[in-house]
Amino acid sequence: MAHSLEGHVALVTGSTTGLGKGIAQALGTAGAKVGINYFNNTERAEKALAEFEALGAEGMIVRGDVSTPDGVADVCGAVASQFGPIDILVPNATPDQPHKPIEDYDWEFYQQMIDFFIKSPFLLTKAILPGMKEKKWGRIINITSEVYHRSVGEFSGYVAAKGGQIGWSRSMATELAPFGITVNTVSPGWIPTERHDKDPQEDKDAYFSTIPAGRWGTPQDVGEAVRYYASEEASFITGQTLCVNGGLSPW
Repeated sequence: MAHSLEGHVALVTGSTTGLGKGIAQALGTAGAKVGINYFNNTERAEKALAEFEALGAEGMIVRGDVSTPDGVADVCGAVASQFGPIDILVPNATPDQPHKPIEDYDWEFYQQMIDFFIKSPFLLTKAILPGMKEKKWGRIINITSEVYHRSVGEFSGYVAAKGGQIGWSRSMATELAPFGITVNTVSPGWIPTERHDKDPQEDKDAYFSTIPAGRWGTPQDVGEAVRYYASEEASFITGQTLCVNGGLSPW
């Protein structure tokens, strides 16, 4: 199988809905054993696992707040205990992302963005890095966003944290390349998922009109990009950003 991930263990954080769910399914159907992480909704997580297993994939659900040291230790420990050392890491968990002018933000919100998009990848990487270095093989794939590249306004906390995540990924790519570990980012455009159900239709229509490909992206599109980065075929690619937005790349 092209891009086979047989024999590998993946952790995808925030993966019971939306993009994370599509990513977990893509890795699982390629043969990886997948830790499906959630924090708030056990019923939804159990449903996501059932859908995942119906695809013939092997996974487990693991609850934990991956923006905290204790949560990261619990999640990584549970996956490693059942499946073995994690060698594919996809930090994807995200909080709400309201659009506001800077006057309406406070530092608490900014800190939350930093905790999810910089602190969490940092803690997760430190937790699993010894196993990757011992194996001399690893994949760290951060899910960033086109909002950084497109300099989206009234979104400053999210944009700033995503920019930091991209910078951190590039630095780690250089640092970890000698150990056979690649670090890349996948940068989706606006892909409607459950979290966008209440977004104004006029906003969706306006964005859709700008997509050169003429269709909405899907979680599966993002999952396929992640699967490629995770594969052996991508072993000489690191420090890169793959935009998944149907050609909407004006930078």
